[in-house]
Amino acid sequence: MLDDPRWDAWRVPAQATGGHARGSVRVISYEPAIFSPGFDPAPDLVETYVTQRFRGDMSGTGTARLLQTVRPDNSAGFVGIERVVGAVAGRYGSFVLQVTGVMAGSRMSGNWFVVPHSGTGELTGLGGEGRFLGAVGAHAKVTLDYWFDR
Repeated sequence: MLDDPRWDAWRVPAQATGGHARGSVRVISYEPAIFSPGFDPAPDLVETYVTQRFRGDMSGTGTARLLQTVRPDNSAGFVGIERVVGAVAGRYGSFVLQVTGVMAGSRMSGNWFVVPHSGTGELTGLGGEGRFLGAVGAHAKVTLDYWFDR
C-alpha cells in the first residue's frame, strides 16, 4: 500500500530543505457546542471553533475546527483541522495543520502535521510535523519540524 505513488505527498522529498521552528500559541477565542450529549459516564461530543495567535519561528493566526470527546471530569481527546495564515522561517503564506491531542486536568498536549499541498504563497511546498504542550487556557509551547519541497 505505501508503495502506491499517491503516498508520495506524505514523504519528505530527497531534495527538501527545512528546519526546526519553535514558539508559542495563545487561544484568542474558544467556542464549544455540544452536538451529542453523553450520559454519565459517556463523554459529550463537542464541536469547537478556535482562533489562536502563534508567535516565534511560526507566527500568525490560526483558525481551527475541533471535534472533541469531553468526559464528565473535563478531560478530553480531540482531532481537528486548522488553517494558519502567517509565516514559517520568514516565509509568508498559509497552510493547513491536521491536529490530534488530549486534555487532562490543567494540561494539554498533541501532535500535528502540515496537510500536503496546503501551502500557499511563499509557503507553497511546505511539509512538516510537530507538537504542542501547555496548560489549558494559557500559552502552549509549539514545535514544527518543517521542509520545503521547492
